[in-house]
Amino acid sequence: MYHRTERRPVSRHSLACYVTLAGCLMVAVSGSTVLSQEIALRGFLPDEVSAQHEREKTFRAVPDPERLREYMRVITEEPHHAGSPGSRQVAHYMVEQFLSWGLEARIEEHEALMPVPVERIVELVEPTRFRLSLEEPEIAQDKDSGDAGALPTYNAYSADGNVTAELVYVNYGIPEDYERLEELGIEVAGKIVIAKYGRSWRGIKPKLAWEHGAVGCIIYSDPKEDGYYQGEVYPDGPFRPAFGAQRGSVMDMPVYPGDPLTPGWGSEPGARKLNRADAPTILKIPVLPISYADAQPLLDALEGPVAPEDWRGALPITYRIGPGPARVHMKLSFDWQTRPLYNVIVRIDGTDFPDQWVLHGNHHDAWVNGAADPTSGTVALMETARGLAELLRQGWRPKRTIILAAWDGEEWGLLGSTEWGEKHAEELRANAVAYINTDSTNRGWLSAGGSHSLQQFVNEVARDVPGPRGGGSVREELLAHRLETAQDDEARAAVESSKGFPISALGSGSDYTVFLDHLTVASLNLGFGGDSSSSGVYHSKYDSFDWYTRFSDTDFAHVRALSQTVGTSILRLADATVLPFNFVDYANTIATYLEEIEMLYQSFDEPPSLDLEPIREALARLEIAGSAYELSLRRLDKTDSATVRDRIGDVARLNRLLFTSERALASRVGLPQRDWVKHLIYAPGLYTGYGVKTLPGIRESIEQEEWNQVVAFVTSVSEALERLADQVDDATVLMHRVAG
Repeated sequence: MYHRTERRPVSRHSLACYVTLAGCLMVAVSGSTVLSQEIALRGFLPDEVSAQHEREKTFRAVPDPERLREYMRVITEEPHHAGSPGSRQVAHYMVEQFLSWGLEARIEEHEALMPVPVERIVELVEPTRFRLSLEEPEIAQDKDSGDAGALPTYNAYSADGNVTAELVYVNYGIPEDYERLEELGIEVAGKIVIAKYGRSWRGIKPKLAWEHGAVGCIIYSDPKEDGYYQGEVYPDGPFRPAFGAQRGSVMDMPVYPGDPLTPGWGSEPGARKLNRADAPTILKIPVLPISYADAQPLLDALEGPVAPEDWRGALPITYRIGPGPARVHMKLSFDWQTRPLYNVIVRIDGTDFPDQWVLHGNHHDAWVNGAADPTSGTVALMETARGLAELLRQGWRPKRTIILAAWDGEEWGLLGSTEWGEKHAEELRANAVAYINTDSTNRGWLSAGGSHSLQQFVNEVARDVPGPRGGGSVREELLAHRLETAQDDEARAAVESSKGFPISALGSGSDYTVFLDHLTVASLNLGFGGDSSSSGVYHSKYDSFDWYTRFSDTDFAHVRALSQTVGTSILRLADATVLPFNFVDYANTIATYLEEIEMLYQSFDEPPSLDLEPIREALARLEIAGSAYELSLRRLDKTDSATVRDRIGDVARLNRLLFTSERALASRVGLPQRDWVKHLIYAPGLYTGYGVKTLPGIRESIEQEEWNQVVAFVTSVSEALERLADQVDDATVLMHRVAG
């Protein structure tokens, strides 16, 4: 085995040598924090490059805007939330399309607890009486807004409840808002809170409300966020109409996503299940989303202090905090049933390395009709599949196995992908090369997040894919946009001097979560956005085919570009002789996270001593190992396919070292309060929801002043980085053998 686990101690004298050597190596490979080396096609041999470029060109000619439009029209014709006949119908439609193109496709079923509302009542009972409508009216200009079978507005995994209490306005309902309330001497214990959507994932709002003693939570969409304050509302414009409301799950996903009753194992008929009362991710108080039209009379009935200026929204009222005299009655009950999930799985077996899997997924379930979320991404995946099918028809076969997945139940809490990932966990840990995720996509520029060992790879793909805006490649369009929006001369100079763009870190919020956070598979999340927004109709019945084709990517050029970008990425990962991982980028990125940790630590008054030197030393080792690997990779430039074929066993072992490198960053025991989350570098924050916490064990332990825990995680992270450096060293040795 090439995975050594012992830690190599590094003295301060050795560290100085390491830093010096790292600098020399970085000069030798012309490094930068984004692109360590610009080469034609990373991981391909010189005699493979021309054919690969031609193959990619053939693939990128396949995605067709008219086909994308037609797929979206069909899929969004009826509501298709997970667990419904509509979801099953969409899954079967996709399978029929895949089979018609000659692909191997099937539905893999799972199940999960998915509660739907039986009763929803919210009413103002004092000082006057008013019952909220809790309905999204049909819009005459949108034929789908009156479809039967749509789920009502609600928050999945709210508790049942029948409560009456004074109302308190808590702004966004995030930690700093409760700190402000405490300063004002206002308590929420025994009260119902009303919070605005925004600034955090919705599930954090009722979680914090319950922790502060509230008995109920209402979440509303303020027009300042995504309604008339931003522009014309639907159907005259893209923004949220008065009675539009945002459905969504409030499962405590930072603890674990997926079926609340099967944490860590796949949920299928006959599988063991927790009792519902023992499931920690189900909320403890009733919570419901409402529209700003329904919210206005509640907020207008509040007295008490006038809300701070930065708490005020755009309703024509004086925003006050309360508590009271407004008293609200909430009554919610749900049908708590286990319902089916229909994951669509496409498999293309590899030739040379069939046990190395390149995965790509997008979910197909929606809260209602879901044109933007998720169908814009779903149809891109379909055209990616058709492009791969066309290459297969022409005689191509990938070196590695390709798996495409259309997940079900994402909206409820990443159900389908999590249950599939947990069921196949052993195979995925052994075989998964990388997972590429997409979700909704709009007009704009490429957005990329994920494992920083793939940062250079993303840049090189974006360099070679035509941009959807006619301004050059995807990367050129993004860099031009970054230059245009730079806030000062220093920021502009940084863009101008860069060879590419950084990718962001991922927390949670889409189907990459089980792969990255739990299985520690290198992952990417790709999409386009920034020139239009679906926030005004997000998770409402107005996210429809009519809305999307009028106000979003109206010509489907960006959806096509997403398919082209993802498909090009799949082809390179599937066919590269040597997988395109880069560890210098990873080391440099983690170093920036460590600087942030240092600043956080220093923000405390007289904290106990903290030695971060073991991590600095491990990062220095990783940078050296990564730089040495970059030099060894250059030897491929003088190697041909015939030579490599004679060393195919070494190539397989080399690639296994590369794609299992992310596994070195896994914690065996998981993170505090959530052992399902294993990644030591990236995780969703316990109180940020989707938002990422980098070096999460250290960062959150400092925030909670758990100083012994901080020390333990410094050791865990430094040892993980040492393991990764060892693995990269072993890859360098093998690279020399492969390249001769």
